[in-house]
Amino acid sequence: MKRILLTGFDPFAGEQNNPSWEVVRKLEGLLIGDQHQIVSVLLPCEFHRSLQTLEAALKKHRPAVVLALGQAGGRAEISIERIAINVDDARIPDNAGAQPIDVPVFSDGPAAYFSRLPVKAIVHDLQQNGIPAGVSQTAGTYVCNHVFYGLMHMAEKMDYVQAAGFIHIPYLPEQAIAHPGAASMPLDMMKTGLVHVLETILKTRKDMVIAGGATH
Repeated sequence: MKRILLTGFDPFAGEQNNPSWEVVRKLEGLLIGDQHQIVSVLLPCEFHRSLQTLEAALKKHRPAVVLALGQAGGRAEISIERIAINVDDARIPDNAGAQPIDVPVFSDGPAAYFSRLPVKAIVHDLQQNGIPAGVSQTAGTYVCNHVFYGLMHMAEKMDYVQAAGFIHIPYLPEQAIAHPGAASMPLDMMKTGLVHVLETILKTRKDMVIAGGATH
C-alpha cells in the first residue's frame, strides 16, 4: 500500500484551532483509489521544529504523494500554491517565539521551487465541482512558505516522492466570527475538496494549460 502524507499546522496567532489540521486529521486512514492510504501528521507552527517533524514523517512513511496544508485567513478559496521561495521573513513570531527576518530557509538551496502538483488541473476540478479554488503565486514568507520550500528541497533527494506541494485554505466559519468581513469555508467542503485534490493528483499525468495567472 502506497502512502499519501497530509500535514496541517497547530493554531497560531491567538486562534483556537487551525483548519489545516482540522481537515487533515479527518482524512487519516482514508483510501484514495485502490493503492493509496492517507497518513495525517500535525506540524508545529514553528520555523525550526516544523521541518524536523516533516522530515521525520517523510523518512518514516516514504509517501508517494505529499500535500502540506496551511491556513490563509482572509482568502475565500482553496489556494493551490505554485511557488515556494527561499526566504523567511516573519511579520509575527512563531509559536516558539522565533521571528527570522530575511534569512534563507536553506542556505544551499535555489531561490525558489515550483510545486510538483498539477496545479491548473486541480483548480479546474475543484471549480467544476462547485468548490471555490484558484492558483496562488505566493505562499507568503511565514511558516507555511518555510514548510513548502523545505518540503520541495527534501523531496529532491527522495526518489519515492512522486508529487508534492502546498495548499492554503480559508478560515472556518467559527473562526471568521472573530474577523468581521473575513471569508470562510465549511469544514465539510474543505474535506470534499481535499479528496478531489488527491484524486486529481493521482490521475493527472500532464497538467492542463489554462489561465491561472495574476495581474498584480
